[in-house]
Amino acid sequence: MTANLRVLLVDDHPFVLDGVRLRLEATGEMTVIGQAASVEEAIVLAGRHAPDLVVSDIHMPDANGLQLAARFAEQFPSVRVIALSMHKDPEYVRRAFALGVAAYVLKEAPAHELVTAIRTVAAGGTYLNAELQAFLHTDEPPPSSRRALTPKEATVLKLLAEGRSNKEIAERLGTSVRTVETHRLHLRRKLRVGGRAELVKYAVHFSDLHPIELADAALAADC
Repeated sequence: MTANLRVLLVDDHPFVLDGVRLRLEATGEMTVIGQAASVEEAIVLAGRHAPDLVVSDIHMPDANGLQLAARFAEQFPSVRVIALSMHKDPEYVRRAFALGVAAYVLKEAPAHELVTAIRTVAAGGTYLNAELQAFLHTDEPPPSSRRALTPKEATVLKLLAEGRSNKEIAERLGTSVRTVETHRLHLRRKLRVGGRAELVKYAVHFSDLHPIELADAALAADC
């Protein structure tokens, strides 16, 4: 483990941030280079301080931790993201890894587990504790970082959540409709969803759009 691993913490609760910071720095292996209370603040601090990895709460006031992972994959591809969450839903965990999260740690877990996750991720691995692996009901290990969405795929997913058609997405990206269809096929495979409408429902679920926009977005999936 390399000394002085640079860590950025993201959580909208100062008490949580301070507690995690004390625990990590007590190891003598990690330095918390910044604390952010929102995804946008995390992006700014990452550009300013160049962290090695980010530890982020899944639930943030301006976006969710999965969106943060997608943003970092696009803007800071070398920075790995560790998600802190209260969710044990197997599909949620799988999709978190598919979106680029390198480790998934439950908030109810003991503090030493987060330290273990950080060490594992810093060494190039992924981390999911035994309890969560049991919930997944599978012997398959968590998807590795190579299954994370590419920046283009993350952008297509976001535009799908906005209800954009293939043609509109192609125009926005300056590419062909066929290329957009290829991106959508890759998204369906990586996120393990079925048809095009299901992909759009997934995109909306993990976006900051209001659920009332789901119907319009799902209709756009067939355009």
